[in-house]
Amino acid sequence: MLAFNLAIPILLIATVVGLIIAIIQAATQVHEQTLSFAPKAIAIALGLFFLGPWMLEETADFMKYIFSVIAETGL
Repeated sequence: MLAFNLAIPILLIATVVGLIIAIIQAATQVHEQTLSFAPKAIAIALGLFFLGPWMLEETADFMKYIFSVIAETGL
């Protein structure tokens, strides 16, 4: 579930930006590969920049939980 929760925002960003670019390319009939890749890459990088602290906090909380479960079981 953690991987799902961390991946969904980035996947949604890529999907929305890709859909917008595809609509623009279909309307203008310009089908250049870099026109679809560059905006998605920039949007994903911005998404990771702004969502990175939250993602790191969620992962750290999960690791703390895992280590506490290991400590309780005595493994």
